[in-house]
Amino acid sequence: MRLYSGKIGPIVDDLVRELTAQGDIEVEDEAEVRLDLEAVLKEFVRREREMIDEAKERMQREGLGYSQLGRVRQRVAREMGFPQQDETLPYLIDQLLNMLFHSSNVAEIYADDTTLRKKMTPVLRRHMEVESGLDAEVRSKIKNLQEGTAAFEVEYAKVMDQIKHKRGLE
Repeated sequence: MRLYSGKIGPIVDDLVRELTAQGDIEVEDEAEVRLDLEAVLKEFVRREREMIDEAKERMQREGLGYSQLGRVRQRVAREMGFPQQDETLPYLIDQLLNMLFHSSNVAEIYADDTTLRKKMTPVLRRHMEVESGLDAEVRSKIKNLQEGTAAFEVEYAKVMDQIKHKRGLE
């Protein structure tokens, strides 16, 4: 799962709608709460890009191939205190909850942590699972290339960028 900057607005809209409609939170200024939530998600995307850039720089310095990106990325993430890929969703929910509990724009929180997590998780998951659909679409467009080859990797990245651009994800 991955958080795309183009999905931040819809995620925030759904979160605010879900939590306010059912009376889980009461907000003083909905627009400010949206901005607070957006700030948390934008900071995550910024830090993720920073982490990926650092991993790519290390790979280049160490002369490693693209196939090592995952391993180097995990090492850099650990060093930066950034969550591993399978820990992204719980990490984001913790960050969003922390913001809600400390925001001066949230007047009252009526639901407990567990309830808020249960309501926020499907919203985030629905918007972040775009990656698997993108992967399948890219692979269907380059099925004539053998996976694992340099040509496959180059074409995969190119087609992925085209699809993301077309859908406004990055």
